[in-house]
Amino acid sequence: MAACTGSRDGQDSILEPLCFPEQPADAPSAPGTEPALLCPFCPESVPLQHKDVLLKHLLLEHKLVIADVKLIADLPKYMLYWKGRFLELPLTDFCSVIKTNSTGPVEKQEVYFLLCDVLPEDRDLREKLQQKRLEEVLEQQQQERDDGSFHRLCMFCSEEFTGNRSSLLNHMAREHSFGIGLPDNIVYCDQFLDTLQSKLDNLQCLYCEKTFRDKTTLKDHMRKKAHRRINANNSTYDRFYVINYLELGKTWEEVQSEDDRELLDDEDDDWSDWQAHPVSAVCLFCDHQSETMDQIYTHMKGAHSFDLHHLRTELNLRFYQQVKLVNFIRRQIHQSRCYGCQQTFPSRDEVIRHIVSEGHVMKLPDASTWNQPQYYFPTYENDALLCTLSDSDDDESGERHRGEDVPVIAEDISDLRALKQSSVLKQLLKNRGRRSIPTKKASGFPYSHLKIPNDPQQHTLHYISDIF
Repeated sequence: MAACTGSRDGQDSILEPLCFPEQPADAPSAPGTEPALLCPFCPESVPLQHKDVLLKHLLLEHKLVIADVKLIADLPKYMLYWKGRFLELPLTDFCSVIKTNSTGPVEKQEVYFLLCDVLPEDRDLREKLQQKRLEEVLEQQQQERDDGSFHRLCMFCSEEFTGNRSSLLNHMAREHSFGIGLPDNIVYCDQFLDTLQSKLDNLQCLYCEKTFRDKTTLKDHMRKKAHRRINANNSTYDRFYVINYLELGKTWEEVQSEDDRELLDDEDDDWSDWQAHPVSAVCLFCDHQSETMDQIYTHMKGAHSFDLHHLRTELNLRFYQQVKLVNFIRRQIHQSRCYGCQQTFPSRDEVIRHIVSEGHVMKLPDASTWNQPQYYFPTYENDALLCTLSDSDDDESGERHRGEDVPVIAEDISDLRALKQSSVLKQLLKNRGRRSIPTKKASGFPYSHLKIPNDPQQHTLHYISDIF
């Protein structure tokens, strides 16, 4: 999971969204010697592979959160740049300020700072680092294409290949039906082949990544199951394909899908054979997953006596309040803390037993505890439950009652010229232009994966009023 676990003293140390487990994946190893990561405020430094340690240090010691760290192409240079800038100007000149427990006593309030690409300077820096990395990758790729000293054995038949890497890659694709892509699409080829060879040496299938008792069983499995290919969902391999370096913050899947959309513009819009990939939502209290939202709500109500629909109705929760409540409960349980009484336990299983035995399942703390801006950020970035929350503002009965209570008065259209000059809409737009309300539409904003309301403008202003 992409986060640190909660500390026992009650401090919240989740640095970025967690992720529900899908499949194991080895951590990628970067080429060459990794530089150290420097804290922008103090002499603290850590190796790059221990970046979570520094991120936790920034959060706990300096109250700073950096958005979308995994999308920063060169994190050491990014940190070094901001170390110099923070010496020149106050932190508030660059960061958004988030106040926790904003409705509680002053002595319990804490101020955190968010550094993200909403700031033009930060976005420019990220784009320059991305461009620099792309240039380095293309230079490395060209060296490998021109390299005539390549020497390696085939990992399937031990035939020896020398001269150029393409001879080996083409041989594996032609003779063994093992294709990892065109040679010109690959970079850091030696390290790529080393990674694959290491998996085979450890008797691990390259596609399903299961481990077998001996090489003969592994070879038979890969041949019979047609598993002579790599697992495209394993992010370990992303760094070996040039396509992953082309655009800031985009994976090969996103770039590929954009290309597909352009091709589909000239084709027939026949969706008859399209099948939606089922979205699995995870229970708030256990590891149970369901492919439909009705099933997961029924499970939580039947197995854990937790009725989210009842809470929404009883507390009159708007959409973003439901989002904060779900993220709050997720985070408390992740940190082995009862969300009802705030008691901490040694493990997740023990806190679940406590919640059930003490009847705290439907017991929520005061709204000031969970209705905080920090819970706009998802605890689990692939939490499908967030995508299904009901928007009470769009409730049909509510719309009907509001429509009955609000009278509609037509403007006098006898003088169209006078209407254009004195229109209420024109005045509202003029006033809105003076206020210049920021909408914070940025690529790194945390809820880009949630449902889009019918009226985006209305809900954007609604969301801003929720925060401020």
